[in-house]
Amino acid sequence: MTDIRRTILWVVFSASLFLIWDAWNKHIGHPSFFAPAARPAATAPAAASGSAPLVPGGSASPVAAALPGATPPAPAASAAAAVAERVTVTTDLVKATLGARGGEVDRIEFLKQADAFDRTRNEVLFDESPIRYYVAQSGLIPTSGGTGLPNHHTVMTLQPGPRTLAPGAATLDVRFESPSVGGLKLVKTYTFRRASYVVGVKHEITNTSDVPVEPRLYLQLVRDGNAPPSVSGFLSSFAASTYTGPAIYSSDSKFQKVDFESIEKRRAEDKINHQVLARDGWVAMVQHYFASAWLIDPPGQAAATPREYFTGKGDTENPATGKPAHVYSVGMFVPVGTVAPGQTKAFDAQLFAGPQEEDKLSVLAPGLELVKDYGIFKILAEPLFSLLTLLHKVLGNWGWSIVGLVVLLKIAFYWLNAKAYGSMAKMKAINPKIMEMRERLKDKPQQMQQEMMRIYREEKVNPLGGCLPIVAQMPFFISLYWVLLSSVEMRNAPWIGWITDLSAKDPYFILPLLMTGTSLLQTWLNPTPPDPVQARMMWIMPLVFSVMFFVFPAGLVLYWLTNNILSIAQQYVINKRLGVT
Repeated sequence: MTDIRRTILWVVFSASLFLIWDAWNKHIGHPSFFAPAARPAATAPAAASGSAPLVPGGSASPVAAALPGATPPAPAASAAAAVAERVTVTTDLVKATLGARGGEVDRIEFLKQADAFDRTRNEVLFDESPIRYYVAQSGLIPTSGGTGLPNHHTVMTLQPGPRTLAPGAATLDVRFESPSVGGLKLVKTYTFRRASYVVGVKHEITNTSDVPVEPRLYLQLVRDGNAPPSVSGFLSSFAASTYTGPAIYSSDSKFQKVDFESIEKRRAEDKINHQVLARDGWVAMVQHYFASAWLIDPPGQAAATPREYFTGKGDTENPATGKPAHVYSVGMFVPVGTVAPGQTKAFDAQLFAGPQEEDKLSVLAPGLELVKDYGIFKILAEPLFSLLTLLHKVLGNWGWSIVGLVVLLKIAFYWLNAKAYGSMAKMKAINPKIMEMRERLKDKPQQMQQEMMRIYREEKVNPLGGCLPIVAQMPFFISLYWVLLSSVEMRNAPWIGWITDLSAKDPYFILPLLMTGTSLLQTWLNPTPPDPVQARMMWIMPLVFSVMFFVFPAGLVLYWLTNNILSIAQQYVINKRLGVT
């Protein structure tokens, strides 16, 4: 039995060291063991349905999805001045920047979400800067594929109008008009709404030619493959290892993550690894705390528009640097139908770009709340988050809600914990007898093992009795860990005094130091293993784990600290009752 416990401890310790080593590799730019570096992309393969091949001179886009190698239309002579034209729109929640080239959204700043590193600045999601490329684009392509219609390379004309949401106003419109390209004119109207992270995007398509045209609309999100700055750095990237990348949802295939590595692999093997054709659903780009998504189904109404999903990788020029940027795209094609000469058809879409507030996401579109990444513990994490939210409604503070949730979990598992701590107390009581026996029979290992088993039987002690009840609870506490790690509600949420942001590390390391102290106290209350090596390990492990807690978000450290304090209190009472010191 002792050998089994020793093996378990060594496995846990070795796994912890390996994960720390892997996090260090990611920090210094080496490939992670779990996510090897992507292979450099070769020449774009022949296009397949659902792919977005590289467009020479353009971006990783669908404008040539059915006609590989087609180039975007040449810009007009005045393009140099027009492309530089950008407009900044301000509402109560966001400051958004839109560009005249294609009328794309190339910057969104959240006015009520502080930056993870500099609280004097706001969090930025979409961005065209020297360190990031992340934009939302839309446009038209012929049904047969290729270019030749207004798309996100087409220089559009910004129409006059207000740029700040006026007090008392519910909406603010920003309108772009394209020239006639391929017999079609595209008017794109963005409608910003008060108290909303959802922007309405109306596409009005006018046929200026004398023949019918049957275009397709594409909606796509394009970004680089870098992790968000808020989760970079040694161990903080390990602590915030939530999913970053594209996602696709439909009622048939449900939620599908299509990570950057799989897009690279698909490119090399010319395969599609996600659903392509669907009758409903949406596409998204996901990262820690935030997401963006293109939605085309009206909330609460049955979907009636078929769509074709795509992902891809390629190069585009980053306007901030003038240099190529390696980017990934996810999007959808939507049929517009035949537009007769002189006719105008309109298609409404919605662009969501904001925090992953679960209760608000679920009402925007079916399954949109799934962008909040709970990992494999989703089945337990969701009810725990619901309970945490309920506590917050009562207590009004996320920090005290965390404490309250841990208290409720400890109450729920009280008798299971009591059994574990009772077994540990008995082990500690007979420990002197075990140590004396080991010293006496140290040269007779087989007899020593038999004698140890006899003592356990006579004293009615199960060496694993203190481990198994705790192991049974681990899924619940790991799920709570993911709840706290993934919940944007913790951002900028204060607790008491010096803890002004539960999603950031403790600025004075008070909680991590208390966490280390309580972990060592717990080790002292536990029975000392008879094996000297194992005994040293029991003291080393809390110190090793404590290193990570110094960079963990304060909310996570508060959760573990509360759990430690309650465990110590229960264990002390049980030890006292059994007369164990």
